[in-house]
Amino acid sequence: MDAVRVALLREVLAGTGWLGATRHFAGTLRGSVVTHGGGLLLVGTPEYEPWHLAAHLADEAAWSGTPELTPTLVRHDARPSDPAHLAVGPGRLEAARRGETLLVVAPGEPPAPLLERISDARRAGATLLSLGPGTGELPALAHEVLPVPEGSELDLDTVQHLVSAAAGENALPARRGRHRFRDRLSRLADLLTAPPPTRW
Repeated sequence: MDAVRVALLREVLAGTGWLGATRHFAGTLRGSVVTHGGGLLLVGTPEYEPWHLAAHLADEAAWSGTPELTPTLVRHDARPSDPAHLAVGPGRLEAARRGETLLVVAPGEPPAPLLERISDARRAGATLLSLGPGTGELPALAHEVLPVPEGSELDLDTVQHLVSAAAGENALPARRGRHRFRDRLSRLADLLTAPPPTRW
């Protein structure tokens, strides 16, 4: 979903609680990764891996000048022969430590082995954010939850688009100074001439 579609979606959702909720969650996400600087781990379930959110967060990180938003996608069926950005398996959750942020995206309650790894990461000091179920063990563990229960007005994929777009917009303000306009123009030129992002 591109910026124009996100803007149209926001117009449609004006007056609902979704815009405030997604912006708050995105602000918490951004604040956690920027403040702690330990890295962002992104994981779904074996049946639902958040590929698109990983790609959109990487794009927003580049566009907003907030590299901390670039996630490490933790995949359940990762193989050593996969490209580096797709080869991180669930064992990475066991190495999660204080200063890192773990964002779990799931349409329902994750399976018990994954919940155990998530719980261990939280006990090791990682900040845990949950996008998906509003009840159950996962939201009870999380420091911050954005519930998207089944039957909501928006599906989980749409909410992820809103969160990633808001995370990029909530970036820290640009450094002020006499070259501010020139710096912004230069950055825009770099973005327009950059090669297309790698496909996930």
